[in-house]
Amino acid sequence: MKPFPPVPLVPRRSSPRMSDEMAAKAKALLGLGYSQQDIATLLGVNQGRVSEVNTGSRFGGVPPAQLELPL
Repeated sequence: MKPFPPVPLVPRRSSPRMSDEMAAKAKALLGLGYSQQDIATLLGVNQGRVSEVNTGSRFGGVPPAQLELPL
């Protein structure tokens, strides 16, 4: 039996760092009832980053943004 050929390693794509501004937007969207996954998609980050904002483990001192919604 022949061994399998080696699988090439693919570099991991890390989630971009979340800024204070992004965290403020995430908090505002959470307050409007958006899901963490939807917010992560809108902001281009991993859902885990939104969860950290939601639980307060990161960006606890950042207030929610004042969002202007289209009418």
